Amino acid sequence: MLTLASEVEVLARFGRALADPIRCRLLLALREAPAHPSDLAEQLGISRTRLSNHLACLRDCGLVVAVPVGRRTRYELADPRLGHALDDLRTAVVAVETDRACAEAETKDCC
Repeated sequence: MLTLASEVEVLARFGRALADPIRCRLLLALREAPAHPSDLAEQLGISRTRLSNHLACLRDCGLVVAVPVGRRTRYELADPRLGHALDDLRTAVVAVETDRACAEAETKDCC
């Protein structure tokens, strides 16, 4: 069982992983389906070197795993629950942002 301090560290690692837009896009892509680095690089429109650095970060954070498949390596989320968590987090963040933008628009209309 994790202590509160351990839970906070795990959440902080998750936050660091999400702090970069490319890593967010990677996690969302892997939420859809496991993929090989070459396919991910093409899908995201970034170099393999840059992708490799981001995948290493996500591996170090414990969010993705590398699965050997023959001579290639496939990446996937470390746990299917991460996909559900990403969906829930994305839905909540978008809702909060929409509410904030609406509140700002109402304030501007009043002035």
